[in-house]
Amino acid sequence: MTKHNFSAGPAILPKSVLDQASEAARDYNGISLSLLELSHRGPEFTEILNRAVAKTHELTGLGDEYAVLFLTGGASSQFFMVPMNLLPQEGSADYLNTGRWSDNAIDEAKSFGTVNTIASSKEDNYMFIPKDYQSNSNATYLHYTSNNTVAGTQFQSLPKSEAPLVCDMSSDIFSKPLDFKRFGLIYAGAQKNLGPAGTTLVVVRKDLLGKVSREIPTMLDYQTHVKKNSSYNTPPVFPIYVCLLTMEWILGQGGLAEMERRNKAKSQLLYSEIDRNPLFYGLVNKEDRSMMNATFQLHDQSQMEELMAMTKEAGCVGLKGHRSVGGLRASMYNALDLSSVEVLVDIMQEFERKKG
Repeated sequence: MTKHNFSAGPAILPKSVLDQASEAARDYNGISLSLLELSHRGPEFTEILNRAVAKTHELTGLGDEYAVLFLTGGASSQFFMVPMNLLPQEGSADYLNTGRWSDNAIDEAKSFGTVNTIASSKEDNYMFIPKDYQSNSNATYLHYTSNNTVAGTQFQSLPKSEAPLVCDMSSDIFSKPLDFKRFGLIYAGAQKNLGPAGTTLVVVRKDLLGKVSREIPTMLDYQTHVKKNSSYNTPPVFPIYVCLLTMEWILGQGGLAEMERRNKAKSQLLYSEIDRNPLFYGLVNKEDRSMMNATFQLHDQSQMEELMAMTKEAGCVGLKGHRSVGGLRASMYNALDLSSVEVLVDIMQEFERKKG
């Protein structure tokens, strides 16, 4: 049976990427050795890492003034690495609180300097993106989370700030074109839209580093990894390779503009059905809806078990909403085909006919 993977993460990967990665796990480039067996300092992986860095520069349009790092520890480690490396002890940083992960980032940053939460939708269960806020002129940076997987909201434009933007892009990285030069630092856990769990992409403007006086542990200092090209210690070899394959797939499909076109088509199809179908309703403000993660609910929640049985029979997986929100969540990352969304919409329409 064909599976339609709506999981929020770890999430769907392109089939061609999975095929290439599977072959590399058995025999990398016909050398009769698995990629998993090769030295991280050998020529094969050095080439992989250099290509992954180059593809990141190509997709972002950023030059050598930005360092590309592949680290471990997930995006959650960046919640403290960012302020540890960028926020002087006597300085302050602005944060926008739009979801669970930005809330966690704020808590971590408080250990390293003054944190100003200049806008928040927490009291309203993160059902909207705040827009009426003023950044501080003396802020070292402004941090935000571009897409909120739990609530299902997404920034539709970049925040206004004179300070460098720092962004957690874990769930919408490379889903659409952006002016990446507006950012001082971006980071993204790979497992939602870039690759498998196990590595975290960090892109940082080099001139922002080395400005704090605190002593930073070697492994937590961005400069350590810049100097050693992400290979100070053994990097996550296989996840980096799959990220490379995924970035090559994106470029081969037409790049970020094509990803945006496809993602808009998928999300518009599903949101149109949610709004049309009297059995369902969306959970967040329409103007702030995410292209990546659509959250919605049944008016009659006693029907949920029957609906989920229908989705399971059709091969749809990963539709259960986050435990803090409930309902349904359809994650529609780059690799999810429009046909999978069409299957889900057909189920919703069939369910309406059954209950009508």
